[in-house]
Amino acid sequence: MAAEKRHITILGAGESGVGAAILAKAQGWEVFVSDFGSVRESFVKELDSLDVKWEQEVHSLERILKADLVIKSPGIPNTVPVMLEIINRGIKVVSEIEFAAYYSGAKTICITGSNGKTTTALMTYHILKKSGMNVGLAGNIGESFAKQVAEKDFDWYVLELSSFQLDDMHEFKADIAVLMNITPDHLDRYDYKMENYIASKFRVIQNQTDQDWFIYNADDKNILNEINKRTPAARLAPFSLVEEVGQGGFATNKQLTININDQFTMGIHELALKGKHNTQNSLASGVASRILEIRKEVVRESLADFTNVEHRLEFVAKVNGIEFINDSKATNINSTWFALESMENPTVWIVGGVDKGNDYTELAGLVDEKVKAIICLGKDNEKIKEAFAGKVEEIVETTSALEAVAWGYRLASKDEAVLLSPACASFDLFENYEERGNEFKKAVRSL
Repeated sequence: MAAEKRHITILGAGESGVGAAILAKAQGWEVFVSDFGSVRESFVKELDSLDVKWEQEVHSLERILKADLVIKSPGIPNTVPVMLEIINRGIKVVSEIEFAAYYSGAKTICITGSNGKTTTALMTYHILKKSGMNVGLAGNIGESFAKQVAEKDFDWYVLELSSFQLDDMHEFKADIAVLMNITPDHLDRYDYKMENYIASKFRVIQNQTDQDWFIYNADDKNILNEINKRTPAARLAPFSLVEEVGQGGFATNKQLTININDQFTMGIHELALKGKHNTQNSLASGVASRILEIRKEVVRESLADFTNVEHRLEFVAKVNGIEFINDSKATNINSTWFALESMENPTVWIVGGVDKGNDYTELAGLVDEKVKAIICLGKDNEKIKEAFAGKVEEIVETTSALEAVAWGYRLASKDEAVLLSPACASFDLFENYEERGNEFKKAVRSL
């Protein structure tokens, strides 16, 4: 850690950048914040109240390069000019997570994966909080880790980590690492090489010792292949929906079983969240909780009364017998696969946006089985139309949430569902997936 050096540059003035500025200032660093885009009003106020120097819509190279340490927003790739210059100068670059950990003695449960990490993080946090532990929730979710380290003092943190955050973590160690799954996502950031993306996800177990734990999905071939190439130092706790597991957790279609510090069992029907992927999320959080010896009654109660994150398979309303479900957070094929897999009634599927190199053939079987009509919500829908032409009764194109919902209402019948699960990023028509989900909900409520 470059703690004795006092100049720090923070690239990006979003939640993580401003949080890092708060902590850096509290620790006596000379802080400069630079954002190539425009800074949100609430963050402007926070930066001004900190009395730090900052800029927007420009990167002043000379000022940036004075830094002894650079904290980079996870959204900034290493290939942009400012980063190439920083790397060329040999300036140390870390993520806000790594920086926060320099100043925190707290223990961490770090959850990553292509899908399910938000739900699993929220679920784990819910169980720990309910058990009375002094715990914070951070990373890709809620208030930044750095801000919480500066202003609050938790004993444990549940951190949801993206591969981008992990890429800039070097000395950090997770006490309990959780890897939900690895499916193709963000490959544009990894030279379109799956092995690079897998290696990035596996950084969650770096620096672990035999005192730590690694919880992972034993049904995921990418994870198993990689584990076979390595020898993780941590104690292993796999979870599976396919086979019985000794130390770890497994589930049948009737019961969930966790074998950590005595056996814990629970009926599948008792779980708050339905669908196979949610059983995996429940297993991972349950295993983490039992490692911490949280009482079985608390784990059972928490898994039974947990409410899911907004925009993730969120029930919006039932209008004349038609169910409307908001899964706007599904920005890749795998997330949408899980959503379609959990649908029990014939479904009108709203899909589309900015395609991240999607292979829609992976959804063909589920579309045959579950989907009666498709509504495209995006500017360029050619790939979707090509993939599903002839597979459903009707494919229509729309350019607003209002129009998409109106078509959904027209095409669905009583006891059927309209599912917004776009499998794409949102920024062709919306600011982000939250805005897309909120517009969808507003349109449903106006029916």
